[in-house]
Amino acid sequence: MGTDPFFIKWGLSPFLLCLALAGCATLPTDFEREESYAYAPAAGLVAGENFKRELDAHPGQSGYDLLDNGLDAFVARAVLANRAARSIDAQYYLFHNDLTGRLFVDQLLKAAERGVRVRLLIDDMAAEGRDLLVAVFDSHPNLAVRIFNPFSRSTPRATQYVTGFGKVTRRMHNKTFTVDNQISVVGGRNIGDEYFDANHQLVFSDLDVMVAGPLVPDISRSFDLYWNHELTYPISVLNRTPVTLELIANSQQELEAFVAEQRDSDYLRAMRESDLARRIRDNDVDLYWGDARVVYDHPEKVLSGQDAEKYHLAPALREYFRNVREELVIISPYFVPGKAGAALFKDLADRGVRVRVVTNSLAATDVAIVHAGYMRYRKRLLRAGVEIHETDTKARATLRGSSGLRGSSKASLHTKSFIFDRKHVFIGSLNLDPRSLKENTEIGLILDSTDAAREMIEWFESYTDNEAFSLGLVKDDRGYDQLRWYRLEGSDPKTWRTEPHASFWLRFVVGLARILPIESQL
Repeated sequence: MGTDPFFIKWGLSPFLLCLALAGCATLPTDFEREESYAYAPAAGLVAGENFKRELDAHPGQSGYDLLDNGLDAFVARAVLANRAARSIDAQYYLFHNDLTGRLFVDQLLKAAERGVRVRLLIDDMAAEGRDLLVAVFDSHPNLAVRIFNPFSRSTPRATQYVTGFGKVTRRMHNKTFTVDNQISVVGGRNIGDEYFDANHQLVFSDLDVMVAGPLVPDISRSFDLYWNHELTYPISVLNRTPVTLELIANSQQELEAFVAEQRDSDYLRAMRESDLARRIRDNDVDLYWGDARVVYDHPEKVLSGQDAEKYHLAPALREYFRNVREELVIISPYFVPGKAGAALFKDLADRGVRVRVVTNSLAATDVAIVHAGYMRYRKRLLRAGVEIHETDTKARATLRGSSGLRGSSKASLHTKSFIFDRKHVFIGSLNLDPRSLKENTEIGLILDSTDAAREMIEWFESYTDNEAFSLGLVKDDRGYDQLRWYRLEGSDPKTWRTEPHASFWLRFVVGLARILPIESQL
């Protein structure tokens, strides 16, 4: 391929020109960012009345329900949005324009039509090319949409990844949904079909917590921090295309037609027949009760150095890891412990703590490059006595988080949970990898609940016994440790010598990535 004469004339390579252009990338500054905050919880609202009797019976405690089924996780959001009376605050890393994304938008719009104030905060990572669509949504008087840490709209994103490395590469990974400042849903799910059992190509095993009680205002305070932060921009400031009345009307008609077409679909039929929907409507949801706390990164983390731990949630979790006495269970789709983490797990194992981990196999992961970081630590952890399991991508709809409504051609783990001594449970958006701990912002709940811990342990043991590989080491003829993957297929034990179900090309590329110095970005 020849070189453009322009670059020859000025002595610039295309790469350097990209840097020059990106260096001029700017964001608007001539606007006022109007502050707003969560409404104080009010008595008599429908959403809060769902759990009022139990809240009164458990003063000072929070009630929570584990949403381990993709369909139920969407039903919870839809039913709560339908029952909202004053406010909905939603914060997500990814928001897809697919079936569940459109159904979710429809619920938010219907709430806004009833006079509910809706605030939607989205990270800009996957919002490219959708400013106008989002701005149309934002045009409703009771609806406001803001974008966190936006890319400049005047320069290609690819160049900004280079010149803005360390800023635009740091994202808001939080996922929260709060109605009337009385009930919240927090966990690992973004808004998209693969998270809610509506994608026949891919199903994510994921987990959310629906929570009521004194914990909810703390979640709202977290939302307000992000909503009013300097890194958050109203979509109306970023969008460059006029939003006309005709465009608004056409968009509304298209959405209404789409929802009408889905009315008799398998998915909406399953939603209507959902046992959880009935139980929420009938005030018949059994909750776990106990002390709980919300932990989250401050949005200032994105603007600060990695050592500015006063903005990090990691210190709050660190003591739980260090103080484990008998058992630690880790469920993390992306697991890159780093040298410090590997040393910690070895120390725990040396003290007699049983450490068990389940993460994605290479074939099951949706971010293969992260597997390169994880691969560096497998043998070290196994030698230390850590038990490691990896998701079998062939597990399909048997994963936690699947309702069995649809089969899938690929299963992948997306749950982020840690269980400490069967007493304390963390559930949230945090993966055990450097990107979550140091780069992105995250949120999660720590539940002091033996009941929740027992439920999580029961799933872990059933899943790792039946739907995941167990890893082990064997000595080869030269005395070197070699990895093996073990799993029962039916009643027959089977052993793999290489990454199960992963192609040669995938293994080759990820193998090469192991030598790159990119662990901090994984």
